[in-house]
Amino acid sequence: MNVPEDLQYTRTHEWVRIEGDTATIGITDHAQSELGDIVYVELPTPGRALAQDEGFTTVESVKTVSDVYAPAACEVVEANPALGAQAELLNTDPYGEGWLVKVRFTGDPPALLSADEYKSSLG
Repeated sequence: MNVPEDLQYTRTHEWVRIEGDTATIGITDHAQSELGDIVYVELPTPGRALAQDEGFTTVESVKTVSDVYAPAACEVVEANPALGAQAELLNTDPYGEGWLVKVRFTGDPPALLSADEYKSSLG
Protein backbone atom coordinates (compact mmCIF):
# COMPACT_ATOMS: atom_id res chain seq x y z
CA MET A 1 0.00 0.00 0.00
CA ASN A 2 1.24 3.46 -0.92
CA VAL A 3 1.46 5.97 1.98
CA PRO A 4 3.57 8.96 0.84
CA GLU A 5 5.77 10.40 3.59
CA ASP A 6 5.20 14.01 2.49
CA LEU A 7 1.46 13.97 3.28
CA GLN A 8 -0.57 13.96 6.48
CA TYR A 9 -3.54 11.69 7.16
CA THR A 10 -6.80 11.34 9.06
CA ARG A 11 -8.14 8.29 10.88
CA THR A 12 -11.02 8.28 8.35
CA HIS A 13 -8.59 7.66 5.45
CA GLU A 14 -8.20 11.10 3.90
CA TRP A 15 -4.81 12.54 2.97
CA VAL A 16 -4.00 16.23 3.38
CA ARG A 17 -1.29 18.31 1.69
CA ILE A 18 -0.98 21.72 3.36
CA GLU A 19 0.56 24.46 1.22
CA GLY A 20 0.48 27.90 2.78
CA ASP A 21 -3.09 28.75 3.77
CA THR A 22 -4.72 26.10 1.58
CA ALA A 23 -4.82 22.34 1.73
CA THR A 24 -5.53 19.68 -0.86
CA ILE A 25 -7.58 16.70 0.34
CA GLY A 26 -8.10 13.28 -1.20
CA ILE A 27 -8.70 9.69 -0.18
CA THR A 28 -5.85 7.34 0.61
CA ASP A 29 -4.68 4.38 -1.41
CA HIS A 30 -6.07 2.17 1.37
CA ALA A 31 -9.51 3.83 1.08
CA GLN A 32 -9.71 3.48 -2.69
CA SER A 33 -8.61 -0.15 -2.44
CA GLU A 34 -11.33 -0.91 0.12
CA LEU A 35 -13.98 0.85 -1.98
CA GLY A 36 -13.17 -0.98 -5.20
CA ASP A 37 -13.88 0.49 -8.63
CA ILE A 38 -15.10 4.06 -8.12
CA VAL A 39 -17.79 5.11 -10.57
CA TYR A 40 -19.10 8.46 -9.27
CA VAL A 41 -18.02 11.32 -7.01
CA GLU A 42 -20.35 14.05 -5.74
CA LEU A 43 -18.19 17.11 -5.06
CA PRO A 44 -19.05 20.19 -2.99
CA THR A 45 -19.33 23.63 -4.58
CA PRO A 46 -16.59 26.20 -3.99
CA GLY A 47 -17.47 28.58 -1.17
CA ARG A 48 -19.14 25.90 0.92
CA ALA A 49 -18.23 26.12 4.60
CA LEU A 50 -17.49 22.81 6.31
CA ALA A 51 -17.41 21.92 9.98
CA GLN A 52 -14.75 19.60 11.38
CA ASP A 53 -15.67 15.94 10.69
CA GLU A 54 -18.52 16.96 8.36
CA GLY A 55 -19.07 14.68 5.39
CA PHE A 56 -18.54 16.82 2.30
CA THR A 57 -18.16 14.38 -0.56
CA THR A 58 -19.84 11.12 -1.48
CA VAL A 59 -17.78 8.51 -3.31
CA GLU A 60 -19.73 5.75 -5.05
CA SER A 61 -18.11 2.49 -6.07
CA VAL A 62 -19.45 -0.73 -7.49
CA LYS A 63 -19.45 -2.09 -3.90
CA THR A 64 -20.63 0.78 -1.71
CA VAL A 65 -21.18 4.51 -1.14
CA SER A 66 -18.86 6.26 1.30
CA ASP A 67 -18.55 9.76 2.74
CA VAL A 68 -15.34 11.80 2.88
CA TYR A 69 -14.88 14.02 5.95
CA ALA A 70 -13.38 17.47 6.55
CA PRO A 71 -10.34 17.22 8.86
CA ALA A 72 -11.06 20.67 10.35
CA ALA A 73 -13.36 23.66 9.88
CA CYS A 74 -12.69 24.98 6.40
CA GLU A 75 -14.08 26.54 3.25
CA VAL A 76 -13.98 24.78 -0.12
CA VAL A 77 -11.81 26.78 -2.52
CA GLU A 78 -11.86 24.39 -5.47
CA ALA A 79 -13.26 20.97 -6.38
CA ASN A 80 -11.39 18.74 -8.83
CA PRO A 81 -13.17 19.25 -12.18
CA ALA A 82 -11.58 16.13 -13.72
CA LEU A 83 -13.47 13.78 -11.38
CA GLY A 84 -16.84 14.56 -12.95
CA ALA A 85 -15.85 12.70 -16.12
CA GLN A 86 -13.15 10.45 -14.64
CA ALA A 87 -14.11 9.27 -11.15
CA GLU A 88 -11.72 6.35 -11.65
CA LEU A 89 -8.81 8.77 -11.07
CA LEU A 90 -9.46 8.10 -7.38
CA ASN A 91 -8.41 4.49 -8.05
CA THR A 92 -5.59 5.07 -10.52
CA ASP A 93 -3.94 8.18 -9.01
CA PRO A 94 -5.35 8.91 -5.52
CA TYR A 95 -2.40 11.12 -4.49
CA GLY A 96 -2.09 13.02 -7.78
CA GLU A 97 -4.79 13.70 -10.37
CA GLY A 98 -7.40 12.06 -8.11
CA TRP A 99 -7.44 14.82 -5.46
CA LEU A 100 -10.92 15.84 -4.32
CA VAL A 101 -10.91 19.42 -3.04
CA LYS A 102 -8.73 22.35 -2.08
CA VAL A 103 -9.77 24.09 1.12
CA ARG A 104 -8.79 27.01 3.32
CA PHE A 105 -8.89 26.20 7.05
CA THR A 106 -11.09 28.62 9.00
CA GLY A 107 -10.66 27.28 12.52
CA ASP A 108 -7.99 25.52 14.50
CA PRO A 109 -5.50 23.56 12.39
CA PRO A 110 -6.42 19.91 12.02
CA ALA A 111 -4.93 17.19 14.20
CA LEU A 112 -3.41 14.96 11.54
CA LEU A 113 -1.38 11.76 11.48
CA SER A 114 2.10 11.34 10.03
CA ALA A 115 2.61 8.62 7.41
CA ASP A 116 4.02 6.28 10.06
CA GLU A 117 1.11 6.96 12.45
CA TYR A 118 -1.37 6.34 9.64
CA LYS A 119 0.31 3.05 8.67
CA SER A 120 0.20 1.97 12.32
CA SER A 121 -3.52 2.80 12.54
CA LEU A 122 -4.22 0.35 9.71
CA GLY A 123 -2.94 -2.55 11.79
